[in-house]
Amino acid sequence: MFNIKTLNKISNVGLSKFDLSKYTYGDGIENPDAIMVRSASMHDMEMPESLLAIARAGAGTNNIPVGDCAEKGIVVFNTPGANANAVKELVILGLLLSSRKVTKAIDWCKTIKDEGDNVGKTVEKGKSAFAGPEIKGKTLGVIGLGAIGRLVAEAAVDLGMNVIGYDPFLPADAELKKGITLNNNLEEIFPIADYLTLHVPLTDETKELINKDTIATMKDSVRIMNFARGALANSNDVIDALEEGKMSAYVTDFPDAALIGVDGVIAIPHLGASTPESEENCAAMGAMELIDFLENGNIKNSVNMPNVSVAKSGSVRITVIHKNQPNMISTITDTISKDGVNIASFEDKNRGDIAYAIIDCDTDVSASVVTDIEAIDGVIRVRVIK
Repeated sequence: MFNIKTLNKISNVGLSKFDLSKYTYGDGIENPDAIMVRSASMHDMEMPESLLAIARAGAGTNNIPVGDCAEKGIVVFNTPGANANAVKELVILGLLLSSRKVTKAIDWCKTIKDEGDNVGKTVEKGKSAFAGPEIKGKTLGVIGLGAIGRLVAEAAVDLGMNVIGYDPFLPADAELKKGITLNNNLEEIFPIADYLTLHVPLTDETKELINKDTIATMKDSVRIMNFARGALANSNDVIDALEEGKMSAYVTDFPDAALIGVDGVIAIPHLGASTPESEENCAAMGAMELIDFLENGNIKNSVNMPNVSVAKSGSVRITVIHKNQPNMISTITDTISKDGVNIASFEDKNRGDIAYAIIDCDTDVSASVVTDIEAIDGVIRVRVIK
């Protein structure tokens, strides 16, 4: 029986994936084999010895101590693409809101309610204050062509925009929709973009990608959408640019105190994935990742371990999380073989300093075999799956 702890309200569509004859789940679970989480912070949480995996029902894992988990042999999964359509739709909404000053117009409209029969005339006199350009024919720079960025780029093409994509990590054989031009030089994209939308993870390289220096290279009329991570833009530099007429609008799903109420900022309270469809998709995908790992040892969509997924070819499966160091594979196989166990198949992949092996064996594996593998220098965690 596997125990799954939930740290947030997880959609029943996801929880229903767990066979109740094999799994128990809930927020009161102690000594869990796995955790399902949405946005709850786990950085100050003490990880129990029993914990094998964490599934983040969403794409970002900033709320999870990913590196520490790797050192402890805890696999961290996310659910890339499961909420992509929900975020894409909100980005397109942000794109339109940034142009047409709709939010300001709605607020103004509330102030003329008491004018009674004169509302129509007041509307006609006041509407010019909220005019804005159409997006058709304008240039959109999509920074990051992952699951969300790709959908945004494709939708923008359908809306008649000229789309330039940036993604130095895009596979060479990736096919882009007709109308999307790839240019991996931001210095060439920034000066010509009428609109920019950010879809990259927060790293040392991308932190404050939008700052006073990069803004200085852009059109004064640029409109920027940030539905990825708040720290991708320097808030103070954005505010200064708006006040100085160096930017027309900034739309973000990650507001902070400095941005709220600033003229030109449209602050949305992190609604990107807040749709029932998205929550269901993320929960279902996260649950299936945990099930395949707990029952079969397969890893897919991990953010801190290599992806290793193979069909079972023996009667017993051994999985080993280990340091990526010389002679490790031969040491593991020699250790298993000397105990009289026949290896049917062996798969090992690495991700930086961490590696993961799946070994299928034709015969049963004794406790002494596990003990011998665990004793190997550099081995982090060993499991036997029957």
